[in-house]
Amino acid sequence: MTTKKMATIALLTALYCLLSAMMKIPFIGAISLDLGYIALTLGCVLFGPWAAFIGAVGCGLESILFSPYGFSISWFVANLIIGAGCGYVFARTENNWYRIASIIIFVAIGMLGAKTGIECFLYHIPFAVKIVKNLVAFGIDSITMIIGLGIANKIVPYYEK
Repeated sequence: MTTKKMATIALLTALYCLLSAMMKIPFIGAISLDLGYIALTLGCVLFGPWAAFIGAVGCGLESILFSPYGFSISWFVANLIIGAGCGYVFARTENNWYRIASIIIFVAIGMLGAKTGIECFLYHIPFAVKIVKNLVAFGIDSITMIIGLGIANKIVPYYEK
């Protein structure tokens, strides 16, 4: 990995953290609009599975530095899954329909599977309560990443790989 790639990954991680902290439009409980997924999507397009670092570390830093709830292992794991899964698919295809499908699939796995399971187990929250909140997070985060894909497609031609 080149110094340029490492620096860009670090910048995208910081951008994820800042975008996530900048705009918080609450929906249900701690679920809010997360613009950091735009930086994560750009990382998926540029660096493939390395985007898992951007999502997990960016989310971790944002929750430690800016969230009143503190570090969330469930968000960390969900972002790790989303970044690695989408990054893997994005590295193998430039077809936007496959990329959109991978966003929906891996956000579902991360939010509805991992995040819901971890929070139900750790905090003894009933599944019926948690799945509703995470369905909202799934919808919001999927839409944000799909918008991020459009933005990334405009930016990537200016970045030399």
